[in-house]
Amino acid sequence: MTRLPAAARREQLLDRAASLFAEQGYARATTAQLARSAGVTEPIIYRHFKSKRDLFVALIERTGRRTLEQWERDLRGSSDPADRLRRLIGDNPMVSPEGRDAYRVFLQAISEVDDEKIQEAIAGHIGSVHAFLTGELRKAQEAHKVTTKYTPEMLAWLMINIGMGYGVLSAMHIPGHGTDATGTHVQDVLARVLIGKPPGENKS
Repeated sequence: MTRLPAAARREQLLDRAASLFAEQGYARATTAQLARSAGVTEPIIYRHFKSKRDLFVALIERTGRRTLEQWERDLRGSSDPADRLRRLIGDNPMVSPEGRDAYRVFLQAISEVDDEKIQEAIAGHIGSVHAFLTGELRKAQEAHKVTTKYTPEMLAWLMINIGMGYGVLSAMHIPGHGTDATGTHVQDVLARVLIGKPPGENKS
């Protein structure tokens, strides 16, 4: 067993748990399986997490932080509100290589929402995503790049609902979802509805 600093070990356990839960499911996966996958003993796991539930909650919370950190990185160098929204619409963490496993675990929380601590973590995650998107949409409205017919809060919920729906269908491997025979993608439609035509696109 390789000895790691506490913070590094905790991250390693979360990484392994994301893969294991995505493959086995949260309910079926055991801490014994996680220990074998991480190359540690079960007591090591319990030094960092009081229970499998606490590990699950930590994974949900980390997923939320990483999503916002990824969006911040992807928005660097762009000051135009419309361009920033287009980038966000095209950057769905549920289908990205970095976020796919973590969000499959996140979706498993649907069966665990009666657990108050897990539900609180889910609500916190969605709340932080909603606040981030609301801020971007408010700036876009102030710059007259997005319709003001609806509040930025409502438009943020629209983005979340569409993004999560697309992510769920992707996780379920639904063939052809999100596109039509012309090759138009649901992300293109959402961007057009919110922002309009991108610069340089011919009118039709």
